[in-house]
Amino acid sequence: MLDKNVAQLLNTQVNKELYSEYLYMDFSNYYYEQGLAGFGNWYKVQYQEERGHALLMNQYLLNNNEHVTLEDIAKSDKKYASLKEPVTYALEHERYITALINKIYSEAVKVNDYRTMQFLDWFVKEQGEEEKNADDLLKKFEFFGSDPKALYMLDNELKARAYAPPSLVL
Repeated sequence: MLDKNVAQLLNTQVNKELYSEYLYMDFSNYYYEQGLAGFGNWYKVQYQEERGHALLMNQYLLNNNEHVTLEDIAKSDKKYASLKEPVTYALEHERYITALINKIYSEAVKVNDYRTMQFLDWFVKEQGEEEKNADDLLKKFEFFGSDPKALYMLDNELKARAYAPPSLVL
């Protein structure tokens, strides 16, 4: 049986991951609308990953006999004055999600919930990758984004990204 606080934080995180899916879907749509299909694809893969994260946490809660409460998902309030803004917002958002995962982990440590700590180990590692990917994309955009030809090449590179479902075994 999960500690009630840990279970509540995990439940909240399910909803945060679903919001992340919406946010990245909005970024994806924006880039497709701007004619940047590679960036659109990159964020399409990103929103698929976020949905996968939500589903993993949802299943973990169910596997531990916890009720899952799905909340309303707010629409993105982001407005884009430049092509760079979604990339910048993504890095900020990944840092925010990392902080939330770390808080859940800290609560699990407090109550000696080793099973949840083991479950969250994958997410801790994943968030390191998510932040690095977002940071790398921002650096590339800063380097290439002001040159239309280089931006075109970067956009073509991003078209190759493909979604791979998470391999975490529950």
